[in-house]
Amino acid sequence: MGTRGREIVGLDVEKLIVELNRALSDEWLAYYQYWIGSKVVVGPMRDAVVAELTEHANDELRHAGMLADRIMQLEGAPVLKPEEWYDMCNCGYDSPDDPAVRKILDQNIKGEQCAIDVYNKIMKMTEGKDPITYQMAFEIMRDEVEHEDDLQAIAEDIKGIK
Repeated sequence: MGTRGREIVGLDVEKLIVELNRALSDEWLAYYQYWIGSKVVVGPMRDAVVAELTEHANDELRHAGMLADRIMQLEGAPVLKPEEWYDMCNCGYDSPDDPAVRKILDQNIKGEQCAIDVYNKIMKMTEGKDPITYQMAFEIMRDEVEHEDDLQAIAEDIKGIK
């Protein structure tokens, strides 16, 4: 980032970079959770669930790229070691030990709800102080809200299957 671009950020940039790295760790874990879930999931409406999980995995990977780019614009370093993701993350990772559709959906709904909270926090932190990060967090949160809605809709459809 240019010097002036960093100077216009009206908050503690180092603290912001920490929060963005925490979110980046979440996105990598969410990507893997969606990706592996799409491989192992079993049960009713499996094909629809696989398609949704795959789409969400791709979105999480795109979010990770956005966060890494913003961290570097702020002259920070994105988290470099995957083993640090667990220590830095907000939302954790739920292993799909039970590959049942409903269990996989519930795990990912929980993850999306946590992500919504994370991006809401980042938006509050940056509102009126860092319009670039605010807009990025807003865009990612919009995706996370859509993901939660998509997953809950599939869960409701499955509930209706007798």
